[in-house]
Amino acid sequence: MKAFAISRYKGPLQETEMPEPKMGENDVLVEVHTAGVNHLDEMIRSGEFKRILHYRMPLILGNEVARTVVRAGGSVSSFAPGDTVYARPRRDRIGTFAERISIDEKDLAPTPVSLDLTAAGSLPLVALTAWQVLIERGNVQPGQKVLIHSGAGGVGSIAIQLAKHLGAEVATTAGGSNADFVRSLGADTVIDYRTSDFEQLLHGYDLVLDTLGGRNLEKSLRVLRPGGKAIGIAGPPDAAFARETGLNPLMRLALAGLSAGVRRRARKLGVSYEFLFMHASGDQLRRVTALVDEGVLSPVVGRVFPFDQTPEALESLRKGGMQGKVVVSRG
Repeated sequence: MKAFAISRYKGPLQETEMPEPKMGENDVLVEVHTAGVNHLDEMIRSGEFKRILHYRMPLILGNEVARTVVRAGGSVSSFAPGDTVYARPRRDRIGTFAERISIDEKDLAPTPVSLDLTAAGSLPLVALTAWQVLIERGNVQPGQKVLIHSGAGGVGSIAIQLAKHLGAEVATTAGGSNADFVRSLGADTVIDYRTSDFEQLLHGYDLVLDTLGGRNLEKSLRVLRPGGKAIGIAGPPDAAFARETGLNPLMRLALAGLSAGVRRRARKLGVSYEFLFMHASGDQLRRVTALVDEGVLSPVVGRVFPFDQTPEALESLRKGGMQGKVVVSRG
């Protein structure tokens, strides 16, 4: 089948012929219509996670998909051929930049009836990331103050909407040209990161969703109230993530070392830092589906590339400046 893969870390994403996906008894074979393009794809391509996620080459990239069930394994009970589904495959079974992909039944959910396949394919990874930061890890409650960085992007645009649904007061960072856009999503306070320093303007926040890491993360710690929490999706990984992925003790120590500095600074401030590498969950995605069909969440598709231009779609993320999500479509 036709797919887009890398043959080495930091190598180009190239069109290639790959074997048909293998299926187990609990797997569902999905024909790809739309695949979301995410910064995670670029981070995997560039080797940022190569010490903790052990992929074989050639590796098909792609972490989101929407389309139709082609075949279901013998033990699959929730889906049948012809069903329209979407998913974020679990991290050791990525590969949605292809004509077909085999996905565990537990990672799938029916697509929202209110969305076409293009919009549906833009949603699983970013919606699950927002859900896991704000609800699973953050336990956001009405009246709490939440800072969401990069509010105009794929994760940020969904996280703002979800945080407002939860009753939070939401601040976000975005370029000045995107200020009206993020306000339309529900942001109460918008900081133009090009002209203002959010650390000087924001105080007493309960939760920060950090999408950038580095200096931005360190500054985010200082806008939290005592007992507040920063959750990073760009790193550095922490010891809890190392345990979750089943790494050996030496690798656990190495990963703990990567985040030791930021965790130490967090403790001195009376706050905490956690790293999130979002996990697949069909159950959570069903709850996202309900919120979409109720009009609470609305995906934002910034640009659609044809499947043949998947490398260009990934390159567009590196250039930045996009509102919402970039997707590739075969339909």
